[in-house]
Amino acid sequence: MDSLNALSAFMHAAEMRSFTEAGKHLNLSSSAIGKAVARLEERHGVRLFNRNTRTMTLTQEGQLFLDSCKTIFSEIEKLEGEFASAKDAPTGKLRVKLPLLATFMTPCLGRFMRAYPDLDLEIDYTDHSAEIIDGGYDIAVLTGEAPDSRLISRTIGTYHLIVVGSPSYLAQSGVPETVEDLASHSCFYRKCLATGKIERWPVPRSSGDTAMVPSRGVASSFDPLIVLAELGVGLVCVPDFLVRRQLEAGSLVALLSKQVGQTETIRAVWPSNRYAAPKLRAFVDFLSRNLLTRDSGDDFSYAREPKPCANRIRRNAQPLAGTQPTASYRMA
Repeated sequence: MDSLNALSAFMHAAEMRSFTEAGKHLNLSSSAIGKAVARLEERHGVRLFNRNTRTMTLTQEGQLFLDSCKTIFSEIEKLEGEFASAKDAPTGKLRVKLPLLATFMTPCLGRFMRAYPDLDLEIDYTDHSAEIIDGGYDIAVLTGEAPDSRLISRTIGTYHLIVVGSPSYLAQSGVPETVEDLASHSCFYRKCLATGKIERWPVPRSSGDTAMVPSRGVASSFDPLIVLAELGVGLVCVPDFLVRRQLEAGSLVALLSKQVGQTETIRAVWPSNRYAAPKLRAFVDFLSRNLLTRDSGDDFSYAREPKPCANRIRRNAQPLAGTQPTASYRMA
């Protein structure tokens, strides 16, 4: 507190160009202000003021010191104001960055806005890797690790990447029993718009490396991939929460659940230099409670895999060639 008091004394003296006026403002004597400034000069080994009997001006170091003091006290005032409003209902505007994948969140966002009618959301759906801080966002939702050490991260939940296909497709093309069988199937991929790269399936082989599954086609969104799978065109690898309804209805079936899969973490991230205002805390808490309602450990055992149909699987399927790193479905 002594250091803050000394900084306050210096800042007022610098702004008023007078120890006497600064003392009046702070209810201190001019000598107390002078001593506080002298202690700062001694501590930092610089002269902060050029003084004579008539004028008092800042040195170059004094001007730099004043600018820093203003920043410090501005942040303190801002923080105190946010503490004071911490018990208030969330209000104002919240800028949120979401990936294109997160269109599934729209119903949850609607419930959030009904729960907090005085809070406005400005949502950007994008797969482009715009900086969260430099982009002016209050918060972003993504998967994997936070891409910036300046960000605070909170886990919202987890999900699994699973391979699914329709009963009609499996009746016609056979049920893959191993990852090598995928070589004889029509498989569709998602392409990341931000990087232009194909997001490979997390398909490990018994040797420990990762198999390359031949591609029949690609799409930049999971939604058309799911539709293609339901239409019986081929197999897709998608987040489990996007196909829960189809799995429960039986229009899609989970495949190779013990051989193919990857768990991803959904995170909310926000700048570490920003106090978690009521609107931000309300948003993160609401997502944590409502976004992924199923147990994160659910392996979708309720979506029964079909029994092997050996006579329908082409036995001349060749071992899958090449290796690819395990897929990482980052929400950019």
